[in-house]
Amino acid sequence: MKHIVGLSGGKDSTAMALRLAEIEPRDYAYICTPTGNEPVQMQEHWRKLEVLLGKPLERLTNGTLEGLIESQHALPSHRMRWCTRVLKIEPTIAYFKQNAPAVLYVGLRADEETREGIYGDTVQSDFPLRRWGWVEQDVWDYLHCRGITIPYRTDCEWCYDQTLREWRKLYRDHRESYMRAVAWEKQIGHTFRSPQRDTQPAALVDLAAKFDTGYIPRGDTDQMNLFEAPEFRKCRVCSL
Repeated sequence: MKHIVGLSGGKDSTAMALRLAEIEPRDYAYICTPTGNEPVQMQEHWRKLEVLLGKPLERLTNGTLEGLIESQHALPSHRMRWCTRVLKIEPTIAYFKQNAPAVLYVGLRADEETREGIYGDTVQSDFPLRRWGWVEQDVWDYLHCRGITIPYRTDCEWCYDQTLREWRKLYRDHRESYMRAVAWEKQIGHTFRSPQRDTQPAALVDLAAKFDTGYIPRGDTDQMNLFEAPEFRKCRVCSL
């Protein structure tokens, strides 16, 4: 029976992996499913976790986001969510076909709804955070005590589901990546953002022009960037 930890790198899976190694030591395998479109800070976070856990992460890949955009001549969207299926689910299913029977440790908290496993009867899902009774505050408290900082973004930089604030942050802080997304929109003839989502421009080139005029999405402010750091989220009062 193999013991496999799903380590996306977000706050929940990070806390779960580190705490498991402390109180339930086993010969764990750690897996993640990079798309090649994660921020540099996320890639660095994975490397730091490898040092802390004393083991390399097994990176399950099935191409990259840009490679699939080119081969399929399509952008992922709410109507075509092939990015999750091709880059996340399919390589994980293939991995478990070669590594079953196994226990998969999933970072699902006690204050979240339960989920059914999708990897077959030979893969047993275990939810340590739920077993420990950990809710979101417990996760942040533990990470703070360990001195662990979670990157601002742990998913793709070009996620179609991100907010205007996140697009603005990408444009402001990682202009080169934003402009690559603009180039893909021009080449494919579609946009990452749905035209019906809000009243702002759907095309990233037009959205960038709007940002250049000084437009700041509701709830966004450069002065509060310091408090986006996870260590400042540990206090319930400060998070109000």
